[in-house]
Amino acid sequence: MCVAIPVDNPSGTQQYAIQMMQQIRQIIRAEARALFELKKTERLWHIPVLASLCTGLPLLAGFASGRLDYGILGCIGGLVILYLPTNTTLVHRMITVISCSFGFMVSLAVGVTFSFNPYLSSLFVGLFALAVHWVANYFAMKPPGSFFFIMITSIAGTMPFELDSIPTRIGLIGMGTMLACVLAFFYSLLMLRKQKPVTELLVVKKSVYSNLVESVVVGLFVGGSLLAGQLLQLEKPYWVPISCLAVMQGVSLRHVWQRSFQRILGTFIGLGLTWLLLPYTSTPLAICLSIILLQFIIEMLVVRHYGLAVIFITPMTLFLAEAGSAMTADPNALIYTRFVDIVLGSLIGALGGWVLYHQKLRHNAVRQLRKTRVAILRKERWG
Repeated sequence: MCVAIPVDNPSGTQQYAIQMMQQIRQIIRAEARALFELKKTERLWHIPVLASLCTGLPLLAGFASGRLDYGILGCIGGLVILYLPTNTTLVHRMITVISCSFGFMVSLAVGVTFSFNPYLSSLFVGLFALAVHWVANYFAMKPPGSFFFIMITSIAGTMPFELDSIPTRIGLIGMGTMLACVLAFFYSLLMLRKQKPVTELLVVKKSVYSNLVESVVVGLFVGGSLLAGQLLQLEKPYWVPISCLAVMQGVSLRHVWQRSFQRILGTFIGLGLTWLLLPYTSTPLAICLSIILLQFIIEMLVVRHYGLAVIFITPMTLFLAEAGSAMTADPNALIYTRFVDIVLGSLIGALGGWVLYHQKLRHNAVRQLRKTRVAILRKERWG
């Protein structure tokens, strides 16, 4: 004998299934909305223009002198302009940019010093990522925070080790940062004539223990992702830690997974854009001009939609990485390998984000640190 269950009076299991379906629909709608939503921003168009100048002028200088590889290092140093604060005094602006410039040179020095051994390189890149992330959190640095410091160290950690060229490389990064500081100074003078500065104080937003736990996790995953790229013998293993770190920059677990998805999707579309641009960028000058234009587009989009910005970040970073060879590599092989690198790094970053924002793991780690500190203090006090 069969008993029919009334539709208007569902059982507990049916109610639970209906609620789960409704929640899944809400999540899908929210993620789809976030995928196509452009955020509002108060960022002036001056910053993208300034960033294009700071990265483009060293590239053009390198092209004119016949050393595009030197121009690329200067271009990377010019990215320090992205740390220029707004709505602050001239002194605060220049101290921030000059301090970050010194940090850029230290980042390159740390990476290239240990690039002779993949294991030592991964270890020291991880330790440096730990230290830089801790400092960035301690001083509550605004985005991009620790990203470019760790990016430079990751790239330098995979460079061919040439002891004689280390000072030259550091000097080229320094020259790029010096140009950025000069442009930042004159830009700030011009802007301060039109707006009243507001002094921004450095404040500590995170507890010491929470900051230490977060920094350790970032260091472990950045160093581990670089080691994974080295062990897999990837052609450009630094793409793995850079992608890993970019995903872990999310402010919450949901944001981390969202950035991971957007980075993979944006990379896939961006590689298609790269494939379309390759026939028109067969000369060094075309590559330089493309990088300048893409840098402007990226800075316009990155504060509005991360996934959309990644579409243009992909060709720009590929042009930067391959500019020294004037894109002589096989385009299809190049696109395939970069996609594998970035997807691998994004997946590792998503796992790192889960560890980073897992409340139970985070709480237990912070509590254990507190207990250890108390035990040490008691031992020192009572002998």
